[in-house]
Amino acid sequence: MSETWDPAAPGILRLPSGRLVRGRGLTRPLPGGPLPAFALYLLGKEPPAVPWESIWVRWPDFRLASDDSAARAALAEAWRRAETERVEVACAGGRGRTGTALACLAVLDGVPPDRAVAYVREHYDPHAVETPWQRRYVSRFRSSS
Repeated sequence: MSETWDPAAPGILRLPSGRLVRGRGLTRPLPGGPLPAFALYLLGKEPPAVPWESIWVRWPDFRLASDDSAARAALAEAWRRAETERVEVACAGGRGRTGTALACLAVLDGVPPDRAVAYVREHYDPHAVETPWQRRYVSRFRSSS
């Protein structure tokens, strides 16, 4: 039985496969409605504990993940789980790191790397993926990685 997000809820990105992922900024209040089953937190320091399963990837603001292998493994886990679970991806503001991660999830879902940032900007937030190096990271991200 699938327990994914309401596609009309704020912050929800529908990937081409139909998977739904919620992006958000942790500096904002937790949205109403169901809680995530799994979350990927992209922060420079460890996030507060949450009552759902989560992975923290050290990812300083306006930069890239400190450990690329850990980031790729966490992104693959989030993408896999989004098929049947409520998955949340979040950083402080919900745009740069979150947008970068969502664009990588789009690549894992079949969007060509050179189109993934545009896909996330169109379907999630027009300001997602904030820095040139974040855009370059997505353009070089491969689903087989």
